[in-house]
Amino acid sequence: LSLLAFALAYNAQTSTRLVSAPEVEVVKFSWSKERLNWEQNPFTGPNENFHEMQFRARAEKRANDARRANSPDASKLEKDARTDAAIIQAERQKKGPPRYAFLYRTSVRNTSDRTIKEIDWDYVFLDAATEEELGRRQFTSVQTIGPGKSKELSFMLPAPPTQRISVYALDKKERIGFEEQVVIVRVKYSDGSVWQAP
Repeated sequence: LSLLAFALAYNAQTSTRLVSAPEVEVVKFSWSKERLNWEQNPFTGPNENFHEMQFRARAEKRANDARRANSPDASKLEKDARTDAAIIQAERQKKGPPRYAFLYRTSVRNTSDRTIKEIDWDYVFLDAATEEELGRRQFTSVQTIGPGKSKELSFMLPAPPTQRISVYALDKKERIGFEEQVVIVRVKYSDGSVWQAP
């Protein structure tokens, strides 16, 4: 039985042939801040976040338990729960929903003689002075790119490149102070071979 398991493990390892170089050229890359249409916001989530929901559920349970036990504090607990809910709602409305989403894109050229069928790529943001990594967005693009061909890969996310970038306001100076690069992490070819960054 252990011999069979070894044979299966060996076959699984050898079925994916590793390639020594990615043979993919990053031609260009950019990101942009896109204003959201609030009425059709693709990133709209629930009205309350998980912690707010937990807080509300606990307050309701305490009020229900007090009511079942005919406690004189039942009406006070219900009133406190309603007050807390009103405060949370007011805070949420102050900030409002994010006004912007972020479009990350890169153009790549397949410099190999094989067809690419999948690419993992990272968009990396570095502090210009210290080279410290400030942010990294990781993507997997399932795209067919023939030998010698180029293709633009893009993703829209609600997450900004770094925490320095606001999702609520537009600031022309927010790009100052950091550098950007696109790193190819993994390439899967149609013949089953794979290149993986070390």
